[in-house]
Amino acid sequence: MAKMTIKDLAKKIADIDFTMLVTKAADGQIAARPMSNNGDVEYDGDSWFFAFEDTNAVKEIEADPRVALTLQGKGGLLGKPPIFIAVEAKAELIRDKAVFEEHWQSELERWFKQGVDTPGLVLIKAHASRITYWDGEEEGTVTV
Repeated sequence: MAKMTIKDLAKKIADIDFTMLVTKAADGQIAARPMSNNGDVEYDGDSWFFAFEDTNAVKEIEADPRVALTLQGKGGLLGKPPIFIAVEAKAELIRDKAVFEEHWQSELERWFKQGVDTPGLVLIKAHASRITYWDGEEEGTVTV
């Protein structure tokens, strides 16, 4: 079976709503929290997540921008296991309202009541360097 490409993985990621964003906490421990792909899933190696400025995730990225993302797809037909994806990335914190508007989805207003004008809003961009995947039949690594 041929190895997956970034385009193949993009199709799989488009069906996954939540990912776990993993950072290094101030005490050196590993910290993880669920983040929504917020419908912005035209995946090219960059993942985008909205957060509040005062969250641990933002503070941890400011201290160390190396992050990981983990994703799990839905199970397949006839008991086929889901795809599992692990992304190694470098995060960037964006505070530019014009960039917010490029990635905004109305569903986000559930968490950010004032939309792109929500006080303390930050956009986390995680740029992948390596993506590893497993789907029960195939595994591989894509370098971005």
